[in-house]
Amino acid sequence: MSNARAQFETEAIPTPVGDLVITFLGHGSLLFTFNDENIYVDPWSKVADYSKLPEADIVLVTHEHQDHLDLQALASVRTDKTVVVLTETCARQVDGGIVMRNGDVHKIGEVQVDAVPAYNVVHKRENGQPFHPQGVGNGYIMTFGDRRVYVAGDTEDIPEMEELRDIECAFLPMNLPYTMTPEMVAEAAKKFRPKVLYPYHYGDTDTSKLERLLKEEQGIEVRIRGMA
Repeated sequence: MSNARAQFETEAIPTPVGDLVITFLGHGSLLFTFNDENIYVDPWSKVADYSKLPEADIVLVTHEHQDHLDLQALASVRTDKTVVVLTETCARQVDGGIVMRNGDVHKIGEVQVDAVPAYNVVHKRENGQPFHPQGVGNGYIMTFGDRRVYVAGDTEDIPEMEELRDIECAFLPMNLPYTMTPEMVAEAAKKFRPKVLYPYHYGDTDTSKLERLLKEEQGIEVRIRGMA
């Protein structure tokens, strides 16, 4: 592990074809390392010096907000071989990426990537528009061997989560007022029952409240990492 990566929490998830190592960079930013491939989600310069982290094989961008689409951070990890997956809105700012829309599926190297909906229903701006309108942003499900990892992007506990199946690990956002309350995250988790739930992108939200809400819920383990 590089010295730059060593400053962050990491965790290994076993799969039949090698460990998946998760590096918790912070906020909405994650690094997944699988069979020597590095997959970043929403790299953001405020949580890490990406010039000192490994170059990216794949980058997934959930939506166009500046703490998710950071052009400087993206440039720091991107090479001419990096596959960048992004939304239609993000593609207006980034050349050469693969646009994925809700429902699209791509196999990239050894990893299958499914783009799933991510949007607000309840939390809205003063003008009545949702912070994250339906059909604009993506969440992503990545399949590593037989382990499915769901990174939800900026979303609420939307009905489409009922359709999720066999999720090993889920990253659900809990930053107010833009995404979910702890109660919403708990209800979302009950819909599809991930084995491990990581609240992420949670800002000042009290993570212990989520732990209390799911304390009696068998089969869902809440793990708190440094993802404020």
